[in-house]
Amino acid sequence: MENEVGDSPAQMYLGGYGEFDEFSYRCCKKYKEAHPNITLIFVTLYLTLEYQVNHLSNLSEKYDSILYPQIEDKPLRFAIVYRNRYMVDAADLVIAFVSHSTGGAYATLKYAEKKRKRVFNIAEKNSRY
Repeated sequence: MENEVGDSPAQMYLGGYGEFDEFSYRCCKKYKEAHPNITLIFVTLYLTLEYQVNHLSNLSEKYDSILYPQIEDKPLRFAIVYRNRYMVDAADLVIAFVSHSTGGAYATLKYAEKKRKRVFNIAEKNSRY
């Protein structure tokens, strides 16, 4: 999110590739219903013509905009890592669901903490930001 939420404009960056991303999208969409100044942004991993035809056309109906973080010089197998870092770098607040200390979500959480971002991990009972 770019700014504090509420009546102020804010941007919510979403990945859209897993169960947590779908849960996040539904929550953000519901929040947007009451706060129309919110912009939902899908941050895509790929920019190929095939991906645009098969996926982005459907996603453009769900999101206010689609953003590509220019990671084409990175190895394709690390696209999610670089996309997640891009979203962390752009964010004021990172909302995560990380319940164990391995995997990509954990690495992204650690990256956010290293960047001194406010982090809210909803997997923790006493999470705070």
